[in-house]
Amino acid sequence: MNHDQSIIFAILTVTLALFAWGRWRYDIVALTAMTAVLLFGLVTPNEAFAGFGHTAVITVAAVLIISQALKNAGVVDVVASYLLPHTGNAIIHIALLTALVTFFSAFMNNVGALALLLPVAIATAKEHGRSPAMVLMPLAFGSILGGMSTMIGTPPNIIIANYRADITGTAFSMFDFSPIGSVIAVIGVTFITLIGWRLIPKKRFEENQPEKLFEVSSYLTEAKVMPESPLIGLAVNEVEDLQINDIGIVGVARGHYFALNTNPNYKLKENDILILRGDPLTLQSKFADSHLEFQTATGKTFDNLTEGDLALTECVITATSPLVGRDVSYLRRRTANSVAVIGLAQEGSVVRKRLRNNTFQAGDVLLLQYQKGLINDMLTGLNLLPLAERGIQIGQHRRVLIALAIFIGAIILGAINILPMAGAFILAILVYSIMGFLPGKDVYRDVDWPIIILLGGMIPVGRALESTGATELVASSIVSITEGLPIYMVLTLILVTTMFLSDIINNAATALVMAPISVGIANQLGVNIDPFLMAVAIGASCAFLTPIGHQSNTLVMGPGGYQFGDYWRMGLPLEIIITLISVPLILIVWPL
Repeated sequence: MNHDQSIIFAILTVTLALFAWGRWRYDIVALTAMTAVLLFGLVTPNEAFAGFGHTAVITVAAVLIISQALKNAGVVDVVASYLLPHTGNAIIHIALLTALVTFFSAFMNNVGALALLLPVAIATAKEHGRSPAMVLMPLAFGSILGGMSTMIGTPPNIIIANYRADITGTAFSMFDFSPIGSVIAVIGVTFITLIGWRLIPKKRFEENQPEKLFEVSSYLTEAKVMPESPLIGLAVNEVEDLQINDIGIVGVARGHYFALNTNPNYKLKENDILILRGDPLTLQSKFADSHLEFQTATGKTFDNLTEGDLALTECVITATSPLVGRDVSYLRRRTANSVAVIGLAQEGSVVRKRLRNNTFQAGDVLLLQYQKGLINDMLTGLNLLPLAERGIQIGQHRRVLIALAIFIGAIILGAINILPMAGAFILAILVYSIMGFLPGKDVYRDVDWPIIILLGGMIPVGRALESTGATELVASSIVSITEGLPIYMVLTLILVTTMFLSDIINNAATALVMAPISVGIANQLGVNIDPFLMAVAIGASCAFLTPIGHQSNTLVMGPGGYQFGDYWRMGLPLEIIITLISVPLILIVWPL
């Protein structure tokens, strides 16, 4: 191992560790890695910044914008309106929702498809008296499965397609992924529908009743003890005994002080701030005679959360929301004090801090109080996903047909090589803008900029791995270790390793790291690189074991009331099934 190889391995190790740690957002980690390879002279300045103009980056951004245009046209709503009235049976309900999001995820951003159907899933679950926990994890997994079916379905496929172009001069085409990805999607949806959802802990179904929309016992909210409250002088455990075990006092604060851990024998005093875990509306009715006033995170008190022109909404913080990594004071500034945080739910962690002292994360559920009439602008500006029941918005069928015709036309232009796929999608965006499907202010709204920065930052790291000979060194080591094993076992090793990485770091970053290594192994073995690239594409999309492996998993964690350890119960058998069927399929469709 030479000096440059030692440096790039050190940079890659630290980068992967930072991705897995999750303390820094993945785009910041990618920029740090890019700067490191530039500082150590492993890439030239032109090579370092060329990633931001790479075809894969442009294609990912274009797909996100086109997804917004299709959403604006009402494509998903029109299809859903025909299917969802047939959801009376639980298995059919899960099957239709999962199949629908799987299909749309093949042709639009999978997180965007999930975001469109999430409120629909919650509303239909409530209508049929089912727990949202029953349908939301299948919905998230379906959105991931659908992305494997086409080149534009998920960023890893776009990355792999364009990496092949860098190596051979010809990219994978739009539907080269379909013979394998479609079979995986169909078998995956069948498994989820018949078996998978039953593996979700039954406790989630019992706790997360439809009238609550999600696990409201995880809400953190605050109430102030007023001077006339009969609770003054009572110990904390005495107050809790007065309730029906569906709320808890997790902390007590006074004035602007930090919350203290609850001492069950602490006797409440006037003006104490109770840090409560439970549904604020339920608490409001239970404490009606207790003279407790609910506090916003800024300290304003209310005895009625929806008095006057005030209203409440529940929403999920998406990965692209400007609130990620911010606090209540930032939200207050962004909304000119027109929105107040009443409750916060963070699944997978015990929240004991004051509301004002919490840092928001993707997947958090907020209960917000706002002035009526401001909800749409607030949700759009902050990239929040509403969880309130909504009717399916039926788009005009003519607009839907036009939007689909433009999209299909772009795919055809790319498929027959009149334009490169990225150029065809940019043409579609221009047409959408001219025809009013993409208002000027909304064109870039749904672009996941952290993903774009991640791709641009990690591409030069991949080039440094190749230029220093590090990928060949890794490939040689793996070939040496697996010497004597049949090719299908080596392919399985690549697939499983990629799956493992994708469950703990971003799937796009996984594809960027594993693609050159897989090609190096194929070259060492003297076989076709295509099956190895396909194995990486499939493995990078299989992030089913944790809520952090894919944004879709993160988005449903709060609304579904899931815990961190719930995902592997359905995700592990699904990944095993995918491994068993994909390796033979790869070798049949892409022979060595």
